[in-house]
Amino acid sequence: MSPHSSPGLVFDTPPIELETGPDPRYSVIWMHGLGADGSDFEPIVPALGLPRSPAVRFIFPHAPHRAVTCNAGYVMRAWYDIVSLAPHSRQIDEAGLLESRALVRQLIEREAERGVPAGRVILAGFSQGGAVAYLTGLTHPEPLAGIIALSTYVPSPALLIDGFEEANRRTPVFAAHGTHDDVVAPELGRQAVEVLRQLGIEPEWHGYPLPHSVSLEEITDIGRWLGAILRAPGHHDG
Repeated sequence: MSPHSSPGLVFDTPPIELETGPDPRYSVIWMHGLGADGSDFEPIVPALGLPRSPAVRFIFPHAPHRAVTCNAGYVMRAWYDIVSLAPHSRQIDEAGLLESRALVRQLIEREAERGVPAGRVILAGFSQGGAVAYLTGLTHPEPLAGIIALSTYVPSPALLIDGFEEANRRTPVFAAHGTHDDVVAPELGRQAVEVLRQLGIEPEWHGYPLPHSVSLEEITDIGRWLGAILRAPGHHDG
């Protein structure tokens, strides 16, 4: 696997990139959780057990630095500000969430310029990053190849429902959550799935006996799901 940098993007630090082989035909843009950075999920790539062909480019962007109100205003990498927390809800800064959607859209456009159209791009994210993946993927004007949403939620159902693009009704979605998650309650993950069902989307849902984290079993399941997309003939070949 070869690492690459991504100059010219509007990020304070270029995303981390890994390619599983030459001339990637698919790209996975993977967003980290609150306070982490792009290196957080980089190590899982070999554990996914993906086929040797087609090659995949993994892109791990770093969220902007911003003050997070619910964390006493500390500045950290965050895709949006969280104003307040409750067991089964969040109050967030929607403007920040839309800014992050714009950043991810920029990455999708850049992949098209590099020969990987939107129909071969998968968005993935953990926690806050998963919320960005949900919103960006389901409001994108072109259908994407898939969405992976881990230990996450839909912080603004209205934004998602109002901006939903019919083109993404058939976009495959892998949604997973730890049943012992005390950071993002499992109920929030199930609520997100219900929002998608209202839009006519039936995600592949998984629960794991985990706190706010991922496990080898979950990574194996993601690899299986992702491998099926990579092997699908003509899948959104754009």
